[in-house]
Amino acid sequence: MTTSETVRVVERVQTGVRLEKRLLKVLKGLAEYHDLALGDLLEGIVLHAFEGKLPFGEATLERVRQLSAVYDLDLSAVDSHRLVEHE
Repeated sequence: MTTSETVRVVERVQTGVRLEKRLLKVLKGLAEYHDLALGDLLEGIVLHAFEGKLPFGEATLERVRQLSAVYDLDLSAVDSHRLVEHE
């Protein structure tokens, strides 16, 4: 962090968010790749999305593709409104 960057103090809370298993594995792998906590990665993704910005560059997207192949993640944005819980 440079001296020109302002530190923002926030209050974080523990949550019980449920995610699709393979998606979570890819996110954890990506967080590890960037040496981030999973929550920090998710905060960054959401803050970018709220502003209509892409959260990742091409190198990170390539890593996402690699991790998705490793964990057999075959879901896409089209699937986001069609997911149902396994009984």
